[in-house]
Amino acid sequence: MRPLLSASALSLAATALWADPLPSWNAGETKSAIISFVEAVTDPASETYVTPADRIAVFDNDGTLWAEQPAYFQLFFAIDQVKKLDASALTSDALKAAAAGDVEALLATGKEGLLEVLAASHTGMSVADFQASVAAWLDEARHPTTGRPYDAMVYQPMLELLVYLRDEGFDTYIVSGGGIDFIRVLAPDAYGIDEAQVVGSSLVTEYVLGEAGPVLMKMPDLFFNDDKAGKPVAINHHIGKRPIFAGGNSDGDFQMLEWTTSGEAPGFGLYVHHTDADREWAYDREGHIGVLNRGLDEGAEHGWHFADMAKDWAVIFPATE
Repeated sequence: MRPLLSASALSLAATALWADPLPSWNAGETKSAIISFVEAVTDPASETYVTPADRIAVFDNDGTLWAEQPAYFQLFFAIDQVKKLDASALTSDALKAAAAGDVEALLATGKEGLLEVLAASHTGMSVADFQASVAAWLDEARHPTTGRPYDAMVYQPMLELLVYLRDEGFDTYIVSGGGIDFIRVLAPDAYGIDEAQVVGSSLVTEYVLGEAGPVLMKMPDLFFNDDKAGKPVAINHHIGKRPIFAGGNSDGDFQMLEWTTSGEAPGFGLYVHHTDADREWAYDREGHIGVLNRGLDEGAEHGWHFADMAKDWAVIFPATE
């Protein structure tokens, strides 16, 4: 997988910390709130001081750390994998639509069709083989609208936020509805987040002893859906502590932000609000992906903050090399 873009972006953010921990964030309420919160919980003299061991920050992935339009990037991976199948294996409308690269027709097949495509592209192989195919795809595939590599569709301001939090003693985790084995491939290079700090949806995995030794095989049945109310459950299961900082972008993240900001310790909730149709996409209340209704309606009551892309971010994506 190509580390050059993300490594340079993270390095750029780190070198700017002496002057401004969030250089790609415009001055405003949201940036000030983030910095004030971090300073308060890391100052031993502060009444809201939090020890480093309890400085846990969790982030959704799709639409929060990287883009998610016109469809989840993991779906584009699945489509590209189905394209490699023999024509005799294309036994349904969903598989035929995927092989043709027709996202609209595939989405029209509904949840059943999407699950069929995911099963064809994500199962019947070992975890190691699956992750190798993801790494190869990230090296070669390009976004259908921007032409950028998918791991160049990460958000520069969020990369800076991750660096800032880690420099202030936070452990940063991804808590995503996306597939855990998929995200673990890109997280270290794209975000500086270790594979062990990725929480996501997962399929059943079976331990199989073959002629070459034991392997972990990916099966077609869903093991855990890490979305909505499942996110706090997964955080408890994988991390074992309530976070004090949470970032998301849709109503699928509502319960994660709610859980984070409901504890005895101080908590910060951040929504990435997609308002920039010129540099990215503008969407919230309506659509097939990243819908944000409850967060907009109730976020202020919880004291959550919104990163308005058009207003708060001077840059969206990192500069390419």
